[in-house]
Amino acid sequence: MEKPNIDYIKELAGGDKDFEKKLIAIMIDEFPTEKEKYYNSLELEDDKFIIEIVHKLKHKISILGLKKSYEIAVEYENNLRAGNSDLEKEFKETLSVMTQFLASL
Repeated sequence: MEKPNIDYIKELAGGDKDFEKKLIAIMIDEFPTEKEKYYNSLELEDDKFIIEIVHKLKHKISILGLKKSYEIAVEYENNLRAGNSDLEKEFKETLSVMTQFLASL
């Protein structure tokens, strides 16, 4: 599995350490809530909301430099729209990797 990083965040911040810290803080703050919403929507079998939250989470996946995982998230979202939950396991693995990484920041 690929490893997350903050390279894109650093690039966006353009050397502004305060802005970089703010972007990281937003990720740390928003990700757990969105992840929880994802798991709750799975439990409730709320397909529309699952798609919506996967869409939001895929952008965070991209921000953390997880290119292959982003591609999986895009395909997973498309599969969900077609009524297919293939790639759920892989998506959950990505969320786990992100959780560990963000906890280390």
